[in-house]
Amino acid sequence: MRFLDYLHWIFRSLWMQRLRTALTITGFAIGIAAMVLLSALGEGLRQFVIHEFTQFGSHIVAITPGKTETFGLGGILNTTRPLSLEDAEALMTLPGVQEVVPVVMGNAQIKVGGRSRYTDVAGVGALAHKAWKLDIALGSFLPQEDAGRARPFAVMGSKLKQELFGNSNPLGEFVHIGGNRFRVIGVLAPKGQFLGTDLDDMIYIPANKGLQIFNRDSLMEIDIFYSSSVTTETLVKRIRDRLIARHGGEDFTIVTQDQMMATMDNILRILKYAGGGLGAISLLVGAVGITTILTITVVERTAEVGLLRALGSGRSQVRNLFLGEAVLLGLVGGLTGVLVIALLVLLLALWVPALPVAFKPEIVAVALGISMLTGLVAGVRPAMGATRLSPIDALRSE
Repeated sequence: MRFLDYLHWIFRSLWMQRLRTALTITGFAIGIAAMVLLSALGEGLRQFVIHEFTQFGSHIVAITPGKTETFGLGGILNTTRPLSLEDAEALMTLPGVQEVVPVVMGNAQIKVGGRSRYTDVAGVGALAHKAWKLDIALGSFLPQEDAGRARPFAVMGSKLKQELFGNSNPLGEFVHIGGNRFRVIGVLAPKGQFLGTDLDDMIYIPANKGLQIFNRDSLMEIDIFYSSSVTTETLVKRIRDRLIARHGGEDFTIVTQDQMMATMDNILRILKYAGGGLGAISLLVGAVGITTILTITVVERTAEVGLLRALGSGRSQVRNLFLGEAVLLGLVGGLTGVLVIALLVLLLALWVPALPVAFKPEIVAVALGISMLTGLVAGVRPAMGATRLSPIDALRSE
């Protein structure tokens, strides 16, 4: 039997059972669509997080106060000692360090005349705008001063400026932050969000003023941006040695961007594969449908199978015909599901452009492969049942 004869027989068989064929294809399409959509969402989320973490550069080390240690029979000792502005200044002198940003964050009420609102307040160093790639739209950023005696200046995000000052120029005006008066010396250009935090709706003040407003004795974090000519391991060792010399012990935690990225990437990959696995479960419905339909088909087409055998078709040819039906059902069902999701992703890109969806070719290829493999496996038992029919018995059944 020629290949074209195989195809003609398979298409004719499926066409003669249009309702069953359509229902089976629908079952496969739903399973493939769910698998592709969940995998695309998971991959999109992974790429979104990676982009968010790398938008400020790829050579960053974060230092936080406190060190968690284990001792004895599984006991845990958590030591929390402050990170000071002096620590940040001491780290600035390390070889390879480009910018050091002390950070203390909180939420406070901002008052201007008769207007007020609560928003995020970032107590930072004078180099924060360079490290975080913040552009200045008006005025300037915080000046470089003695970190412990920095003056009460403030730099506003573009959205916060618009809400409190409208179209008027805020430079030189005073705002009250948590009951303390600050002079506005700059306005930032629109930046967008970072992991859900709107950088345009914040106000930036010197780190020492942030410690006072939020009544803290320790910085929340010190971010270090370093040159690509220095290896991460070398820099981490220098930071650890410098802080141990200042504190008398390792009472801090150092986290590199590579560590953060590796952890987040592993978690998001698991979520992506888990989402695809949940969608793949839906394919079991299609597989059961194919097995059921082809089993019924073998019974209903006993005479047809007997005639094929009587005309000289071997067991392998009969088996391949039924397996071809199963594979074709899986392929058409998979293509239908992929086309539906492609249309849905296109509509989402138009209506919700911020939704992270990565419709990658390899996801589609894997989905179609799984769909066809599922159809093949589901069709094995009915196909083998057809090959066991005796030609004489099959013809007598008619």
